[in-house]
Formats: sequence, structure tokens, C-alpha cells
Amino acid sequence: MQISYNWLKQFIKLDWDSKQVAELLTDLGLEVEGITPYESVKGGLKGVVVGHVISCEQHPNADRLKLTLVDIGGEAPLQIVCGAPNVAQGQKVPVAKIGTVLYTAEGTPFTIKKGKIRGSESHGMICAEDELGIGESHEGIMILSDALKPGTPCSKVFEIENDEVFEIGLTPNRADAMSHFGVARDLKAGLKQRDIEIELITPPITHFNVDNRSLKIDVIVENNELAPRYCGVTMSNLIVQPSPDWLQNRLKSIGITPKNNLVDATNYVLHELGQPLHAFDADRILGKKIIVKTMPAGTKFMTLDGQERELHEEDLMICDIEKPMCIAGVFGGIYTGVTEDTRSIFLESAYFDPISIRKSAKRHGLNTDASFRFERGIDIENVEYSLKRAALLIKEIAGGDITSDIIDLYPTKKKDNEVFLAFDKIYKLVGQEIPKDTIKSILASLEIKVKNITETGIGLVIPTYRVDVQRPADVIEEILRIYGYNNIDYSQKFNASIASVSKFDSYKIEGIIGTQLVSQGFIEILSNSLTSPEYRDLSNELQTHNAVQILNPLSTELSVLRQSLLFSGMEAIAYNINRKKPNLRLFEFGNTYHQGQDKPIEQKHLGLFITGNLQGDSWVAATKRSDFFYLKGIVQNILKRLGIYPSSLGPLEGDLYSEGISLSSQDTVLVSLGVVKQSILRYFDIKQEVLFADIHWGALLQMAKQNKITYQQIPKYPEVKRDLALLLDAKTTFSDIYELAVRAEKKILKDINLFDVYTGENLPKGKKSYAITFTLQDDHTTLTDQKIDKTMSNLQQSFEKELGAELR
Repeated sequence: MQISYNWLKQFIKLDWDSKQVAELLTDLGLEVEGITPYESVKGGLKGVVVGHVISCEQHPNADRLKLTLVDIGGEAPLQIVCGAPNVAQGQKVPVAKIGTVLYTAEGTPFTIKKGKIRGSESHGMICAEDELGIGESHEGIMILSDALKPGTPCSKVFEIENDEVFEIGLTPNRADAMSHFGVARDLKAGLKQRDIEIELITPPITHFNVDNRSLKIDVIVENNELAPRYCGVTMSNLIVQPSPDWLQNRLKSIGITPKNNLVDATNYVLHELGQPLHAFDADRILGKKIIVKTMPAGTKFMTLDGQERELHEEDLMICDIEKPMCIAGVFGGIYTGVTEDTRSIFLESAYFDPISIRKSAKRHGLNTDASFRFERGIDIENVEYSLKRAALLIKEIAGGDITSDIIDLYPTKKKDNEVFLAFDKIYKLVGQEIPKDTIKSILASLEIKVKNITETGIGLVIPTYRVDVQRPADVIEEILRIYGYNNIDYSQKFNASIASVSKFDSYKIEGIIGTQLVSQGFIEILSNSLTSPEYRDLSNELQTHNAVQILNPLSTELSVLRQSLLFSGMEAIAYNINRKKPNLRLFEFGNTYHQGQDKPIEQKHLGLFITGNLQGDSWVAATKRSDFFYLKGIVQNILKRLGIYPSSLGPLEGDLYSEGISLSSQDTVLVSLGVVKQSILRYFDIKQEVLFADIHWGALLQMAKQNKITYQQIPKYPEVKRDLALLLDAKTTFSDIYELAVRAEKKILKDINLFDVYTGENLPKGKKSYAITFTLQDDHTTLTDQKIDKTMSNLQQSFEKELGAELR
């Protein structure tokens, strides 16, 4: 938020330099992030002085140029070549001396230099008003008053305003400080705490009166909850024209482009007092009646920016008897706004429900100065005062008459907010005692009224403009910021407590597994839990669960909470592929959500994403593409690191994958992994295979807690490896062989490894060949050939009997 120092001084007469003021504002909680100088004319007309044209003759070598001698108050007059048709002897003119920097209309600087024009030297420039930046005319040079003395700086002639603008990083709760008057009010309180008593000057409205009652416009508010207070007044016989320089300078200094005197007056009061206003062209209000109401969903409405918008049934609108004219508190309509032909207006000042305004502004993607203030809450008791202030200002700069009584629809007066503040509560939060007299003085400077006082505390009445002060803790914060955080003593001793945490806390295990994945070439991603509802259409499985809807979404694309990590990962993959990064290994720890019977259910997941090649092109090794078995190995390493060994492996049921498997233990699915379905790849315009593993993190943590770590000595005796080549039915899986072998030999069988699979020629139809290595080892003695042969024979017989296997 930008605050003009000159504007601020209208309310509080202060002779401090801007840096002192900035330090005090920051101490008061209005953090000044920067101070920017402002000049009503860029460059401040430095180097431009009044000149007296002593002589003016035709240039000897040019028909359209004049050769002038100009007295600028120096030792000798300057010879200046001028091409203006209206330059003449005896004139007083603005002269830019050599070295002066002027600016074009686009803001580009150029320096006045000594030069030769058609053979004649020129030692400066006689300026037109557009060259100085104080007007738009370029028909000729400016002619100044004869009373001016040569050499007088033009910055004094034209009353150039120099200002300094504070850039304040305002916190969202400080709606009371969203104006120059609000900042001045805080500044006064801060100065009083420093024993500097300065009066706060309030803009006067005592001379407000109705000139006649020739233009009456009726107002009906259909929903008083959305518009608790609505004021308005009519004005006629107005003259729409540019605003006076002082008003334009005020608005320009804070980055607002002046439009015309009526619109500028409403903007001025908005930034002066913090109350948004809107002026309607009264001649365009059909039926001379204003109705504050909502419209049917789908109603078309064109705003001031020329964009047609479709209204929501909850948008509060300002309407006449036929049409909507304005989105209340957000943006005006194009057909009832002020134009050059406007002669009569209905001036609106109101208090609208903050939640309603915020929703309407978000729905339509609008963020205006008015909505910014209404959303955060304005002072409902300031509505009528601001209306009178704006009406008087318009009358001052646009003429005209006030042609109706003020309409003030305020059916339910807002109750005072009362808070009881216990003295011991202050001590507990602040950490030291603040004298009671100091507390009462600070509360008085903040216009917080003391209703009653006891030995234990104070009963307070909070002013209506402090919508953020609701609790005793809020009042203490106010006392503390005025008292000064820097005045609070702090101990040289630092105390800390050590928290007892479990080694199975999620963040610790996430760190272990995340480090393991990074060491294997993965990159962690963090994505938004808010996502698009369109992703649900890609999966029938997700549609069976109700999505958690956002009540006040930033946009349609971010209107639901994600039900799977897959789609946020696909967004990241598509983004990187489009930027020539096709080889990716990503992982994300994140939550998924779905609506339960009573409340939303939130579950933690770990998502793994692999696509492209496992390594880049190299002359050392052939390029190897990522595949399902690589992903499966990564998943198994994670489970092994946590001491988890799934009890079952089966085909994956779900429509997110074209093929895959699920790993389970004790009827609980731990991991789903496989190849992402083609229809999902097409949706994200991804033309290469993507592998995805969805690890149910909560289930993994529960199982990890149940595992008991056991230790055994490193075997002293050698292991033995034996291979079998088995002819099997095509439907037989390696897990069938693994489980059968473990059941058949539990004592000395240590490992089973499938190292070759063959399907093709020279095999019977419906058959395949597995080559398997069995690792045998006895922890207590060296294995004999007899023991080894017996074990292998038992395994072979089990395979033949249970699986119909044949030894090749």
C-alpha cells in the first residue's frame, strides 16, 4: 500500500523527515518497505529558468527558424535557435539550460546540449509545455507572465510538487490502516507514547446541506445481511472535466491515473478515509429506483473494462428496475458509469458483507481497490461521514447542487464490541509489567474506550473501525505495538525443552527413505494439493469416492483436493518433457483426500514416477530404458529398508494402470505399481511410457512399528549355489516357485534367484523355461554333497508334484 507523506501531513502536522516517520510506522506494525520520491513533473524542472527574449531575428540559413538572444539572469544573454512560430521579442519564456535533463511523454530522458543548427550556435532550448511535461500542447513555446524575473527557477513558477511515498507492507488484518487517515491515526498514537502531542485533523463536513430536492432516487435493499448499511445522495448540474492539479498530484503520487473530477473524487475519498464509493450516472438509472439484490445464475453483465461476465446467484448486485448496474463492492457496469456527458449522479456509500464481496471478486477474477477494502472489513459507522465528505469535494471541484436528502438504510445498528482485559493476562503474554497508567493512555490514544475498571482488569469498548480486535489477546497486541516491542526487556538466558519423539515419526522415516531415493537418482517434487476436478473423469475408480470440494476456490482448476498423487506427478512430467527433460525419476510425499460419511479423510502416500532412459547416451554403455522391473526393485528396496516383507503379490485391480501388481500384507494393500494407462498419457500429451508406484505410507509406518529387529552372527560356513532349469506351464509365476521352495526347505535355503526366462522355439505349446539359482547354507556346519543333493532332490520333487514342472 502506498501512502503519500504530503497527504499524510494534511491530517497530522509533523516536521519529521521521512526516514524518522518510516521508523516509527514500522515500530507500530505498519512496516515501511521503501520510500520513493515523487515529482509532479518528472525531473522537477531542474535547470529550467525564466528567460527574457531580448531580440528575435530570422535565421540566416533557415526559413522556419529564429535566432534569439535570451536573458536568463546571467552575466550575458544566450543565443538560442528556436523553431516555434510564436516566439517574439519581449516575451518571458521557459528556458532549459545546457546540461538540463528533460523527459519525453514516454519517460525517456534527453539532455540539452550546446549545438549548431544550420551554422548558428544554440546554447539552450526555449520550451513548449509538452517538452516540460506540464501539458500536452506543442503548438508553440510557453509564454510566461511579464512580471517574472529572468533567472527565476520554473519549479517555483509552476509550483512543482515534491513528495515522498511510503510503501507499506500492510498485514491483512489491518483494515483500519488502509487509508491516509488511518495511518495518521496510528502515527498520532505512536507519537503520544513518545510524549509528542499532535492534533489529528479530521476533514470537516459541517457545511454539508441539501440545496434542493429536485432529484429523488428510491433505494430498496432486499438482503440486509449482504448489505447491512446502504447510503446514497443525488447531485445535479455537475460539470465533468479534468481534476485540479492538487488532486491529480495526490492520486498520481500513489500510482492512480486521474480520469475526471467525479471519478477522481471518489478515488480520493477512498484513499483518504478508506471508504469505497461509487458514482452512477443518474440519468441512466431506469425508474429512478435502485434495488440491491442478487440476480439469477447465468445473467449476463458487462463491467467497466468492457468484459461480459456471467453472474453467480450469490453475487450481490446494484440494479435499477430493469438491469444490473454494478457488482456491489467490486466493479461498476459499463452502461451506468460516469462519462463526459454526465450531469447528474447518484453517489453510493455502503457497507457490504466481507465474505460475499470476497467470493464475488474471486469468482470473477477481480481485485479492485474497493473489493480489497470491503473484503477485509471497513468501518460501518464511517459510511455516512464519507458520503458527505465526497459530496462536498465533488461540489468543490465539479460545481452542481446536492439535490436529495441522504438515504441511509441501516436497519440493525452494529453492537459495540466489548472486551474485558485482565491485568495479569497482559503480564503473561508480554512477559513484563506495563504501568496501568501507561496502558490507559495507550488505549485512549487508540480510541478504545474504558467502560469500567477494577483491580483485576478493564472493561473496554472497541471502536467499530477495529474489526480485527475481538479478544483480550488482540487488545494486548495493540498495547504492545504502541508501547514498543523494543521497550520489552528480554533475558540473557535461553531456555529450551527437549521433546520426546518416536523413531517412527513420519518425518524421520520420510527423511530416511527420501535420502535413499535421492541416492538412487530420484528428485523430490512438491505439488499443490488443490487440483482440477477434470482429473476425476480419467478414472472410474476415483469417481466412486466423493471428492472434497473447496468452498471458495481460487479458480476452477484448483477447486478440489487431490484424490491421487498420480496427476500432480503427471503435470510435473509433462512440464519437464516439454522443456527437453525426458529422463525423469521423481518422488513425492503428499496427502490424498476423499469425503467420508462424516468428515473428509486424509491419507499420506509416497508416489514414485519413472519415465525415459535410466542413463543418458554414452560410448561406455548402451542406453537402457526404465522398465517395470526397475520400479519394482526400487519399491522392494524401500520395503526392505523398513523391514517389511509383503506376504502376497497379485495382479493390480484399477483403471489408472494398463498393467501392474499390488503388494499386500495381512490383507492390507501396501503398494500399487505399474504402467500408467495410455488414456491418461494422452490427456497430458505425454508420448512415452510412464511408470508409477503408489505407496500407502500410513500402512507402511504401522507395519514398521510392529517389526522387531533381530540380530545374528555372520555365518562362519560357506554357502553353496545350485541351478535348476525347469519346464513349466506358462501360467506359473516365479512367486509360485518361491513360496513352494520356502515351504519345502526352511532350514538351509537362503536365497532364490531367477536368472533366465525362455519362451519360444523348441518348447511345447503353453510352456516356458525358468533358470533358477538356489543358495544353500548351514549356520552350524559345512554342507556335504549328500546334504546338498538331498535338498535339491526334495525341491525338484516338490516342483514336479505341485507345479507339474519338468527338469530340462
